[in-house]
Amino acid sequence: MVRADPAVRVELEAAGWAVIAGSWGAGLAIGGDSEGRLAALMRRVERLVTVRELRSSDVAAILDLDAVTAGDYPGDVATAHDRLNSAQATPTIVHRGWGAFRPEGQLVGMTYVDVGEKAVETDFTVVQQEMRGRGLGTAVKAASVLALVEEGYVWFRTGGSLDNPASIAANRALGYVLDEEWLTFARTGSTPGPRGPRRAA
Repeated sequence: MVRADPAVRVELEAAGWAVIAGSWGAGLAIGGDSEGRLAALMRRVERLVTVRELRSSDVAAILDLDAVTAGDYPGDVATAHDRLNSAQATPTIVHRGWGAFRPEGQLVGMTYVDVGEKAVETDFTVVQQEMRGRGLGTAVKAASVLALVEEGYVWFRTGGSLDNPASIAANRALGYVLDEEWLTFARTGSTPGPRGPRRAA
């Protein structure tokens, strides 16, 4: 996996490698009308779902949603998602999640982030297939950013597959600015090359 560069691509393809996937990274710096925009994105879904931070008592619901969406992540190794176990699904002070719950209590969308000293990095975001296209993924990400801004964080990172234009559009609505692209190469008939940094929208 290497940064997208025409010269590097030509060189690798000449050496027998082929592009099998593309991914992107983006940053969000809080300022100006950022918080108002994020709050508006949350209000758009308030008649459909309740958005809140995930708790340890939600682990069963988290695992259920993870199970039904495990095969829905596009791209290759750069944006792959490994099924969660109970420990990974349990939120911690540095691995936190936000979810969208239907009125009957079903979890239908969630995002997890890794909280670092200087930046917050999205781990993954996913929405139940039947509920997509309604802004739920955008809303849970907006909720996570707003909550962490209140705690003093101002710099956020995310990313995903170039094969998922809906995710790119959603993150642009949140205010993320795409600032890097990556290409994953593999030799014809072989397994993918070395795995690089992974970010999922």
